[in-house]
Amino acid sequence: MSEAIGAYDLVIRGQRILTTAGLAAREVGIRDGIIVAIEPLGNGLTGNEVIELADDETLIPGLVDTHVHVNEPGRTEWEGFASATRAAAAGGVTTIIDMPLNSIPPTTTVDGLEQKRVVAKDQAFVDVGFWGGAIPGNKSDLRPLHDEGVFGFKCFLLHSGVDEFPHLDADEMEEDMKELKSFDSLMIVHAEDSHAIDRAPHPGGDHYETFLASRPRGAENKAIAEVIERARWTGARAHILHLSSSDALPMIASAKRDGVNLTVETCPHYLTLMAEEIPDGATAYKCCPPIREASNRELLWKGLQDGTIDCIVSDHSPSTLDLKDLENGDFAVAWGGVSSLQLGLSLIWTEARHRGIPLEQVVSWMAEKPAALARLHNKGQLALGYDADFSIFAPDEAFVVDVNKLKHKNPITPYDGRPLAGVVRKTYLRGTPIDGQNPGGKLLRRGNV
Repeated sequence: MSEAIGAYDLVIRGQRILTTAGLAAREVGIRDGIIVAIEPLGNGLTGNEVIELADDETLIPGLVDTHVHVNEPGRTEWEGFASATRAAAAGGVTTIIDMPLNSIPPTTTVDGLEQKRVVAKDQAFVDVGFWGGAIPGNKSDLRPLHDEGVFGFKCFLLHSGVDEFPHLDADEMEEDMKELKSFDSLMIVHAEDSHAIDRAPHPGGDHYETFLASRPRGAENKAIAEVIERARWTGARAHILHLSSSDALPMIASAKRDGVNLTVETCPHYLTLMAEEIPDGATAYKCCPPIREASNRELLWKGLQDGTIDCIVSDHSPSTLDLKDLENGDFAVAWGGVSSLQLGLSLIWTEARHRGIPLEQVVSWMAEKPAALARLHNKGQLALGYDADFSIFAPDEAFVVDVNKLKHKNPITPYDGRPLAGVVRKTYLRGTPIDGQNPGGKLLRRGNV
């Protein structure tokens, strides 16, 4: 039986709709921004607006990027909520969670969180949540921040790069983990060991291999071992940020088998780039932990496929062009961070299809799994009762990255000139197309989503 005319606000029909059961010919009915019907194609759902997908288009759920540095307020010349969320939407990302640094102030107090919310409120084109920060001396701020809706807490185990966000040592991290365990929050960790890096070669100059030697895998491995053991001892939930060292995969797999409450992410730059191909002085490639060798990259893909690594997020960490020291190309001086918020889906899909990995798996790593990490129970899937966040994706269309056409604020990315497969043609937030002119994003709070 077909519905009355205009039964839904929006109906989307297509041969390739990525549902929780995989790609299928379906009709999707949306009312009040929520997916309320998913039926076989041909059932004749009617809506005030009907979109028929083209033969080369796939409807996919909006991606969830839980690792984005928006840097507003305080370093808004690096990025900002308007530019970052425009870039997200252009890349099919409908929810981001903002890191507690490099804004000024950092999100280490309720006041710092409120300052961010005030500036984000009227300029977000996608939904935005916030991580809190765990730094020395703010243990008493953790519960109030949690109660104010942050999704968890980030700490560093070495200098963060900015002085207003100091790092914890492993014992301090354990103390904070105990505190977070008491209200079931999550500790997300930049896991590189400061002592190992202090003893590594100095990174000066324009040779990438010198910089790579200054951030050895051992520094990552040692810090990840600390996170695992402190999570084991405290029972707290812990998450390893931006895994780049494949050496750590066996101990991560072992910890998961032991029941340690551990999740792990990696990023497009570790899965698509390799140290052997980075030119001298090409500081657009600098990030910490660093892009490693091709053999390491292959093992990270294996870790994703066997479930040791849970999800893929951008770690969009922008800066101004001058901070990248482009004139000298000195890897010691340049700001470390890769800008890729808009490109993640195409980057990973381009690489995945060469490996025979289906689009459904890519979307799971970039939508469903990050949503689960942040406990966003109505995001990351095309399913009944979920927010109608999705994009129309053309997986076979190709394009060449042009840094001057990207939406993020500063025109630098290591992917400039790179040919990629997969174009996001349109992105919708709660059933409404994101136009880049009228900000419709909501500020998300833990527990209210």
